[in-house]
Amino acid sequence: MNLPNRLTVIRLILVPVFVVLLSIESIPTYILGYIVFTAASITDYWDGRIARERNLITNFGKLMDPLADKVLMAAAFVMLMKVPSLSVPAWTIVAILAREFLVTGARSMAAAGPEGQVIAANVWGKYKTVIQMIYIYTFLLFAIVSLALERWLPDYLEPFGTVLQWASWGGIVFVAAFTFYTGIQFAQTNWKIFRTESSS
Repeated sequence: MNLPNRLTVIRLILVPVFVVLLSIESIPTYILGYIVFTAASITDYWDGRIARERNLITNFGKLMDPLADKVLMAAAFVMLMKVPSLSVPAWTIVAILAREFLVTGARSMAAAGPEGQVIAANVWGKYKTVIQMIYIYTFLLFAIVSLALERWLPDYLEPFGTVLQWASWGGIVFVAAFTFYTGIQFAQTNWKIFRTESSS
């Protein structure tokens, strides 16, 4: 197994570690979870870059790299939904995950078709990923701050908590709406491919 594929496997291994850490509501576990998520995100950047620069692209990487990305992001959003200091409605997570896995399925269908077409991520998909990552990093950090205030500065917890609840709710609604919009863009851009595959 080459280096990019090992990085992909490491990312998959880090996902359950992240989930376990975020399942325990404490400052140390949340900080460790933040670090683990950061490390997993770094492997996402480097496995693709190394594979392209060293010509180490494999079928395993083509299949598992995007799957590992989706599993990591799904885990992050689901665990944020369970953080008490945040307001993350379940329907927003369902919308985000539905788009992600439908697009992944569509790409797999196109790649497995008679022409073996590879659908690359477009600019909207890249914007979507950046926005999702910003949300996760920002509000996981704020959740840590909330726990710190609860422990050391309880007088500031209530006003901070109120703002955090509204900000996290508004933020995730925006992320869900933008993610859904990028799904529509993806479908419109690749509609001819899907029609060809469905009729073959």
